[in-house]
Amino acid sequence: HQNKPERMERYARTNALHTQLVANFLTKLKATPDGSGSLLDHSLFLLGCGMSDGNTHSFEPLPIALFGGDSGRLKGGRHIAVPEHTPLANLHLTLAQRGGVKTDTFGDSSNGTIDL
Repeated sequence: HQNKPERMERYARTNALHTQLVANFLTKLKATPDGSGSLLDHSLFLLGCGMSDGNTHSFEPLPIALFGGDSGRLKGGRHIAVPEHTPLANLHLTLAQRGGVKTDTFGDSSNGTIDL
């Protein structure tokens, strides 16, 4: 956006629209019965991006959110802070392992997994 107010405002509107679309999707998942709960209860949905500031191409801290109950394996309503310079791949590795993938690395997951 090059710090130009009109571009920043357009970018903010785009982000607001995307956030509303995700909220609508999550509402539908929550309203869809699935076994003993809802489809949201039995899902794990990651929302985020690879940059925290696209204008400066900064990638720390990354805005990442997880939604859903992961079939009872994920406790919600928390903010988890990780040490500075923790690769996003650590989260991807954690989620892959939780999904049954037997691997010790993923991309640049150089210092392990994240305690969810």
